[in-house]
Amino acid sequence: MESRLSRLEAVQSMLLEIGQRSSTCSDISEFLQAVHAALGRIMYAANFYVALSDQEDGLVRFPYFVDEFDPAPDPRAGHRLATPEQSPTAWVMLNRRRLVMTAEQESAREIDGASWGGGTPAEHWMGCPLFDRQHQVLGAIVIQSYDTRHTFSKENQALFELIASHVSSALQGMQSVDRLERAVQERTASLAHEVAERRRAEALQHALYEIANLSASAWDADKMYVQLHRIISGLVSAKNFLIALYHPEGKDISIPYFVDEKDLQAPVKRFRYGIGMSSYVLERKQACLLDAGAYAALAAGGQIDEPLGDVNIASWMGAPMLLGEQAYGVIIVQSYDQSVLYSQADLDILAFMASHVAVAIARMQAERAIRRAKDTLEEQNAALNDALTALREAQSELVRQEKLASLGRLVAGVAHEINTPLGICVTATSHLVQELKLTREEMAAGELNEDGLNQFFDIIDQTLRIMTTNTQRAAALVRSFKQVAVDQSSDNIRHFNLNNYLGEVLLSLQPKLKGKPIEVVVDCPADMELDSFPGAVSQIVTNMVVNSLVHGFPQDMPGTIRIAARYDGDCVRLDYGDDGAGMDAATLGQLFDPFFTTKRGSGGSGLGAHILYNLVTGALGGSVKADSAPGRGLQYQLRFPRSRR
Repeated sequence: MESRLSRLEAVQSMLLEIGQRSSTCSDISEFLQAVHAALGRIMYAANFYVALSDQEDGLVRFPYFVDEFDPAPDPRAGHRLATPEQSPTAWVMLNRRRLVMTAEQESAREIDGASWGGGTPAEHWMGCPLFDRQHQVLGAIVIQSYDTRHTFSKENQALFELIASHVSSALQGMQSVDRLERAVQERTASLAHEVAERRRAEALQHALYEIANLSASAWDADKMYVQLHRIISGLVSAKNFLIALYHPEGKDISIPYFVDEKDLQAPVKRFRYGIGMSSYVLERKQACLLDAGAYAALAAGGQIDEPLGDVNIASWMGAPMLLGEQAYGVIIVQSYDQSVLYSQADLDILAFMASHVAVAIARMQAERAIRRAKDTLEEQNAALNDALTALREAQSELVRQEKLASLGRLVAGVAHEINTPLGICVTATSHLVQELKLTREEMAAGELNEDGLNQFFDIIDQTLRIMTTNTQRAAALVRSFKQVAVDQSSDNIRHFNLNNYLGEVLLSLQPKLKGKPIEVVVDCPADMELDSFPGAVSQIVTNMVVNSLVHGFPQDMPGTIRIAARYDGDCVRLDYGDDGAGMDAATLGQLFDPFFTTKRGSGGSGLGAHILYNLVTGALGGSVKADSAPGRGLQYQLRFPRSRR
């Protein structure tokens, strides 16, 4: 009983030690070593190891491993977790429960003569899973014996499982602290890197800003090179600095700026392309970083033809000033001091700055070219303006002539149309004069009776009716023509009834429509009153109808023209459409272009639709849309204000 109490006290002491160690130890291996030592005080523990699963990479590591026969694996090396059939440790972790086995039980699981797990077979093996607070497996804790004198009793097994649960809690806390410390360290390093990068970026940004200012300033080239040296010196050590410019027209290189600790001036001011390090960098078209050995090897190998200047360098950098494929020159920085050796980061900065210097040089050259071109353009500008003015005047004159030609065609049509009723009147008058002469002769001869007189009166009545009808018809044509002609030739706003006015316009177009199988249908409210430009409306309707007759209904093709008007708020919507031949998308896209016509040489001027568009969008202050397809006719949709006052 006394021995049992002593053992229980040892177990209690061990559990307390596990708790204390977990709060004071920062190293898991050190903590597990203490657990191993404490475990050895209450049971046989010559062979003891712990396997932990890494949640980040999913691999298993052995942070603590003590064995009498098998070598300890590297605690930092990760191993892929085996299957339960391959390893008892994997069996414990994947089945999430304790495993106790004897040598006989282990030999029953041998695979091809090899022990289960691949290690030295044990006389007694015991493993327990380690869980976190969410009951997820952390790993396994294992104790084994190769000596038949040392096996694990039921009490030992229960104690080991209890100890495993306490080790689980301790390990979870330590891993959490370890992960937190690593996270803090990583975040601190990341922040430090970000700060350094931000400072570097700010310095680069400031340098770029200064370079941009240099290219925009009016300084001379010498001052600009001095400032470039100062700017780049703020980013890398540049006590020895050179700017070389490439001249493609002469295939040579000049050195406009040179500062060196050993040489007061450049060995040469101008040399042919192909010699020196400047030519080497320009030929490769990429930045180059060399130490003393690499520089000497290039010179010895003949890759540098005639090195210029002092070759006893410690570190050397050269970056081409490139813009696309255009090379403007090279920036070279070198050091004679072994304590000042350039890095790849320094080379990246120099290459970055060189590319922006190339942009600045290109900008300066472009500005000089622009100034020269500006002088030339200013000389040509007056001539171009005169030509443009003449072109606009010519276009306006052509449009005016087209409107007058349209009016002339209207006059000719109306004159032809009036000729018929007036001819009938002349014929009726001649007939009446002849009848009057015959009647007078009969009266003088006393041969005129009542029947003859009544017959004469009937002839007079019939002739007067014919003359009245035809003179009224001619008067209507003249009246319609007079109003339409006056409107088309003036730009005045007046009040008019749209329905009546459309009738007058269509009446004036009767000579064009006469003899053609075309029906014109008008749908317009009788009380639609407008305050606008009737001349523009007349010209628009005339151009649409004439275009339909010329382009939409070729070769006496029958069809219908529909004109519909209605109020749309404070505006009028005028829809025009025909069911003629239509047009394709390409032709429709050029419909309103001036001088575009598909009937060139057949009466088409190419200005009808253009004038229509200008009148709708200009005089009427509205909009016009056109829609058409082959075989579907042409439709216009006009929308313009009811009042333009």
